[in-house]
Amino acid sequence: MYNNYNRKLDERAKELRREMTPQERKLWYRFLRYYPVKIYKQRIIDSFIVDFYCASAKLVIELDGSQHYEEQGLAYDAERTAILESYGLKVIRYSNYDIDRNFEAVCSQIDMIIKERTHDQL
Repeated sequence: MYNNYNRKLDERAKELRREMTPQERKLWYRFLRYYPVKIYKQRIIDSFIVDFYCASAKLVIELDGSQHYEEQGLAYDAERTAILESYGLKVIRYSNYDIDRNFEAVCSQIDMIIKERTHDQL
């Protein structure tokens, strides 16, 4: 499905699963972990490790800290998103602030997008 799976990232992905940020931990344990469609955390796609991935919805969920809003972070994220979208994936991003302050709205939006992309087969 994806080209150039980088096995060298396996250990880093495992490390990131063990050491989630507080916002990743909140989204995972309070919503995504128990979602009726399988969602993976810290999944390798191509040469990237995405925060969360729902294969059945072809959805990547990214949580962004402050470094993502600096010039270099914005450019990297735009390139990365373009590559992921070339595989037919939808990439959605939320700031850590969104998770901290608008958690229910974030969860509702993720739920709506997954349902749309899986054609309500939940």
